Amino acid sequence: MPVVRDLAAFPIQSGNWLERLIFNHRRAFMAGCLLLTLALGWMATRVQVNASFEKMIPTGHPYIQNFLKYSGDLRGMGNSLRVVVENTHGDVLDGRFLEAFRHVNDELFLMPGVDRAWMKSVWTPAVRWTVVTEEGFQGGPVMPDGFNGDRASLDRLRLNLNRANLVGNLVATDMRSAAVQLPLLERTATGERIDYWQLSRDLDGLRARYEHGLAPDGKPWGVKIHVIGFAKIVGDLLSGLVQVAQYFLIALAIAAVLLFGYTRCMRSTFLVLACSVVAVLWQIGLLAVFHLELDPYSMLVPFLVFAIGVSHGAQKMNGIMQDIARGTHRLVAARYTFRRLFLAGVSALLADAVGFAVLVLIPIPVIRELAVTASIGVAVLVLTNLLLLPVLLSYVGVSPRAARRTLEQEERQLAGQRGLWVVLDHFAERRSWALATLVIATLVGVAAYGVSTRLQIGDLDPGAPELRAQSRYNRDNAFITSHYALSSDVFAVIVKTPPEGCLRYATLDTVDRLAWELQQLPQVRMTQSLPDVVRQITAGTFEGNPKWLTISRNQDVLNYAAQQASVNTPELFNTECSVMPLVAFLTDHKAATLSAVLAVVERFIADNPTDPKLLQLLPAAGNAGVEAATNIVVRQANSTMLLYVYGAVIALCMVTFRSWRATLVAVLPLVLTSILCEALMVALGIGVKVATLPVIALGVGIGVDYALYLLSVQLAGQRRGLPLPVAFGEAVLFTGKVVALVGVTLAAGVITWAFSPIKFQADMGILLTFMFLLNMVGALVLIPALSHFLLNDRHFAARR
Repeated sequence: MPVVRDLAAFPIQSGNWLERLIFNHRRAFMAGCLLLTLALGWMATRVQVNASFEKMIPTGHPYIQNFLKYSGDLRGMGNSLRVVVENTHGDVLDGRFLEAFRHVNDELFLMPGVDRAWMKSVWTPAVRWTVVTEEGFQGGPVMPDGFNGDRASLDRLRLNLNRANLVGNLVATDMRSAAVQLPLLERTATGERIDYWQLSRDLDGLRARYEHGLAPDGKPWGVKIHVIGFAKIVGDLLSGLVQVAQYFLIALAIAAVLLFGYTRCMRSTFLVLACSVVAVLWQIGLLAVFHLELDPYSMLVPFLVFAIGVSHGAQKMNGIMQDIARGTHRLVAARYTFRRLFLAGVSALLADAVGFAVLVLIPIPVIRELAVTASIGVAVLVLTNLLLLPVLLSYVGVSPRAARRTLEQEERQLAGQRGLWVVLDHFAERRSWALATLVIATLVGVAAYGVSTRLQIGDLDPGAPELRAQSRYNRDNAFITSHYALSSDVFAVIVKTPPEGCLRYATLDTVDRLAWELQQLPQVRMTQSLPDVVRQITAGTFEGNPKWLTISRNQDVLNYAAQQASVNTPELFNTECSVMPLVAFLTDHKAATLSAVLAVVERFIADNPTDPKLLQLLPAAGNAGVEAATNIVVRQANSTMLLYVYGAVIALCMVTFRSWRATLVAVLPLVLTSILCEALMVALGIGVKVATLPVIALGVGIGVDYALYLLSVQLAGQRRGLPLPVAFGEAVLFTGKVVALVGVTLAAGVITWAFSPIKFQADMGILLTFMFLLNMVGALVLIPALSHFLLNDRHFAARR
């Protein structure tokens, strides 16, 4: 484009309609952006940060629908907390400890969102003991009436604990701690959703008061509190977001250093960063407008939007700086850069949007909201970094020193003094270099694919893999797992019958046989179901004779057993006796464990068909059952997502390049990076789950930007008749350095996540950094090597 030093010599009506609309009305456009920034900035202060149990599970899966449909009849099988109070100076049969435990129990009872009717501890009257005597069954609450902490009361409590068989369940096997089982409602009594962040803070406050506070007598309580459960995991994740937000400032500082190191221009660097921050502000404000929330997953999207904004802003800044360095007026330079790069920028952002939008296909609400949040951010970038930034630079331009430096670099490049960048040309012009590069890439890809076949679906670590292994939650989980016989990983099969049908002999016998098969798995610690209680009550009815430790075929005997069970274990069936759970306590919730348990259940159902009007065995409830169903959806979504994201990227490349050969050159480096990323996940022990599922889609959608920048310039040169090495050299000169800057900037925007206290955010940071950098290297090295064979001069000569 011609150098225009005098603005009066530039025809202001030139360019397309959008250019004329924006640049001929700059002040009005900037005023509109300012008002929008103020309005959305105010709205951003109202955005909610929360999470929902139902949003984090695939509610459309049949197994999850079973769980949600009968959740009202299966209290404690889903969202619940387990609070363990440990006596640091003795065992639970201590009056002072039991008084502290009673205070903790009462405070937990009064917390909002607690399903109080199903809360269980030694202090709740619903927890009872039952024994068989010469006079028949006798029983009562485990906590003796009139308990006052004296030796006689403690002795009665010890006897009742043994009678109720609570050791290993609500009391630790070493008798040094006691537990409160705390089922939660999805909504409070007022109809509002549980505020998990506030609930977690309340639990932490309770923990602090009893661990570090003083009892009414002025002495320490002498207890330690451990809390596990979905709500506490989410609360800790939300608390960790405060620290993660601080990393945004670190990412901003890193981006500022990289940009200034490239441009040596303070004003343009500031504008690029400011426009990217404005994009994040608009995005968060729009979330509040559309009544969307930030959660532990979508909280990472502003980081990505900022990094993408900086990378695209660097392209615009680089173009304007080059024109100003040649003597062009800053307004004309801004319009020239807009003409050259707006369509390329929109195409690149569209590719980014593809990586986000394809996540909508994953039937997990939290991932779909992440996709919507990210799509809003990408749409905002079109205004802030493709339109607003060139307008701002048209006013302030760049520093004269930076312009002179750019001109000197361009003159050296035109003279052939390109330093290390000239090496990249060898991959396009030398057959040996190109062939060696492709052979090495193929060998690496094959080896990585072999490793990636070991990639597993689901969690691979005990405890809460979303948090660090040394987090308070995982230490609490390790304590509870080692001191209690009942696992916190619960898998339940829902047994559905007509009213009163759960006491039919055929029903109890079928459930009992399924329980036996589950007990044969080494991953199952024990099972619990109505047939177990019926068997014990039947034996007790006949003077405890072990010969009667069975499921009777006499319906009257079964009815009596149900009557007794409804008093002592009401959680084993609903009031109509039409829904009951078969509960399996698992050793862990690793992917292999869940797959093995679910396989046994599915095989049993297939091998033992029943009349659905009389009996249905429906997987799956319990936290482990929900996770097993989630793993199924993640496995299906992983392959579907890759198919759609690559299909969309291929279609976009075909439209942009109008050449299947160029599309192949652009996509093959992305495929190699995806395979290497999966191999890295295997090496780091990261499974494919809800948190890591979006990574490859995001990496592919954003990674194709490099190919769009490089190949667009290269193909334009080749279509003008330039030889491949010259055309690629021109592409490297025009966009190569900026492509490298973009890759490093994107990586810098997410590498800070690696230090997050939230492990899945750290995993995403590591994987995205790996993909951004490898996609950049692949574009600079593999594109010329592939072009040597697919886009060589003979191909273009034949077309001409």
